[in-house]
Amino acid sequence: MKGKKIITLLLLVVIIGCSVFVAVKGVGNKEIGGANNVRLGLDLAGGVSITYTTVKDDPTDKELNDTVFKIRKRIDGLGYTEGQVYREGKDRVNVDIPNATDAEQVLEELGKPGKLEFIGPDGQVVLTGEDVKDATAMKSNQVEVGNSDPYYISLELNESGKDKFYEATKKNVGKKIAIAYNGHNIMEPIVNGPIPDGKASIDHMGSMDRAETMASNIRIGALPLELEELRSNVVGATLGEEAVNTSVKAGIIGLALILLFMIIYYRIPGLAADIALVFYSSLVIIILSIFKLTLTLPGIAGIILSVGMAVDANVIIFSRIKEELALEKTLRASLKAGFKKATTAILDGNITTLIASAILYLMGTGPIKGFAQTLAIGIIVSMFTALVITRLILGAFAGIGIKNRKLYGITNKTRALKVVAKRKVWFSISIIVIVVGLLAMPIYNSTKGTPLNYDIEFSGGTTTLVNLNKTMSKAEMDSELTPIVTEATNDKSPQFQAVKDKGQVIIKTSKLDNEARTKLQESLSEKYGITAADIESESISPTISSEMRRSAIISIILASICMLIYITLRFKDYRFGVSAVVALLHDVFIVLAVYSLFRIPINNSFIAAMLTIVGYSINDTIVLFDRVRENQKYMKRGDFKGAVDTSISQTMSRSINTSLTTFVMVAVLYVLGVASIREFALPLMVGILSGTYSSIFIASPLWYVFKRKEEQRIQRARQPQR
Repeated sequence: MKGKKIITLLLLVVIIGCSVFVAVKGVGNKEIGGANNVRLGLDLAGGVSITYTTVKDDPTDKELNDTVFKIRKRIDGLGYTEGQVYREGKDRVNVDIPNATDAEQVLEELGKPGKLEFIGPDGQVVLTGEDVKDATAMKSNQVEVGNSDPYYISLELNESGKDKFYEATKKNVGKKIAIAYNGHNIMEPIVNGPIPDGKASIDHMGSMDRAETMASNIRIGALPLELEELRSNVVGATLGEEAVNTSVKAGIIGLALILLFMIIYYRIPGLAADIALVFYSSLVIIILSIFKLTLTLPGIAGIILSVGMAVDANVIIFSRIKEELALEKTLRASLKAGFKKATTAILDGNITTLIASAILYLMGTGPIKGFAQTLAIGIIVSMFTALVITRLILGAFAGIGIKNRKLYGITNKTRALKVVAKRKVWFSISIIVIVVGLLAMPIYNSTKGTPLNYDIEFSGGTTTLVNLNKTMSKAEMDSELTPIVTEATNDKSPQFQAVKDKGQVIIKTSKLDNEARTKLQESLSEKYGITAADIESESISPTISSEMRRSAIISIILASICMLIYITLRFKDYRFGVSAVVALLHDVFIVLAVYSLFRIPINNSFIAAMLTIVGYSINDTIVLFDRVRENQKYMKRGDFKGAVDTSISQTMSRSINTSLTTFVMVAVLYVLGVASIREFALPLMVGILSGTYSSIFIASPLWYVFKRKEEQRIQRARQPQR
């Protein structure tokens, strides 16, 4: 038995060691699986920026907005979930693709936006790009005898195109309807029969590459406006190398502090958790690298949250083990019972958060998808490492002779807390904070013009392309250009991107009037000896479009509904679900109040922070509710106050330890990070504290209030009517 445990431990050490090596160094010349091979987003690594101009003069706002929306869907479909699409000036569309270094390759992948027409045998235009909903390259699993070509395009038309296409196909059975792109026929498929539902397939593509190219042309040709490429550049990161380096350094220091804390507080179980956490961290890096997932600031938020949840899973397990040891059970029995009792809470909390991440991924766009991806990966890996790897390591430690019960922790006598009795105090504190934050919004709206401090991503602004005729690093731009731009425009948080190999810099600021543009132009000309011809300014629309904002709100609403349904089914009591969702909304409003009061910029980081709070809050609440559900079995019938207070008392140390470890990760990021990172870390720290507070002092007492009212209603119903 001891020999088997030694072999198990050695195998785990070898596997984890190999995993860490791959995560650090990668495999092969391309460093596959390594940290250096992780694809970074625009904010962390830059990419390719392409500017298109419309062929049509004076396009309408609707046409431009629809075009932006369709290109956004297009780049999402290509896997560039962290790309940005926004309007520039009155007739331009800008597309930024992250982590790309070859503008021509990106242009080829996107396809050249042009004029798409379906032309009948008589030369008449049957359909245009406006009638196309989607086109997808496919491979059939069932190929007819004599036909070795399984590749085809699945074509779907919108409502405007269905009837027109039905009439055209009914009239031209056996004939060709050509698909023309920019006046050239790219395909001439034969009509086999009338197509009434607007769904058709174009067969005999020859290869998947050709099918994808043709489908790409159809999709990009289906844009409301015909576009021409104006310019394409390789640009630097908006946050810069310093932000990346400090974030990595902060992550390493934060993780090291957590590992140290776990050993000091939990001893042998803490050591097992540390080994599992190192394995977890390496696996996440390997998965991000292998699957080419783009990592941005929201993605880092998802990883931070999943690290916290990985620690939380271990803390729940260890708390249960300590309780079992306190009952004078054997070490082996305590380990087994501890994992068994902790599994339900871990699964419920993580599955609830997985539901949220799935909804966010399916419904969201851009940074929302990136956050959902990294969060889902982190949750799945953290459950595996906590429930499988930690268990194997602890079992191996016990099996090789490390059996001193004190090394596994003995729980101290639980101090009885009276939380429910002061519920009105807790509710009042939250209401006051939220109301103060919300009241600040109309005050700021009247004094500063906006209720919140909307950054460029939300409100749009002005982009200025400056030809400096010299290359500048991100650090040089921040130090040299920030005071010039701030003084000229009164914008305290401008963004800078260097254009690779062209000696140009892109400056993004809040919206500038003619006076501010002129002042900026004069300041730049005086500083660098350039002329007005070297400076070009255009207005830009928000990179976080109204559709993206709408999808984020809808995603959170749907996620809340799905979580409510899951919690109700699992706990067999809808009051648990309602209380959890109220606590979630409480945390969202608390963080919003912080953004309002401290005028923290509302940008991509805002979305990341809010989504992180949603995931963290619901997980923390579910763990506490799991203990309430369990304790109800042992309490006197109707003693809901006792069930809540006892559960809070039993889980208080777990709540504090989990919050502390997650808080430390973000706090180190705040201390070491650049200004933009601190703007992201501050609301996260508030959200972590709020999530812990709401689980203990809002969700649980609220469940008690609901249960007490139900009990009172039942008692009144049982009383005889007079």
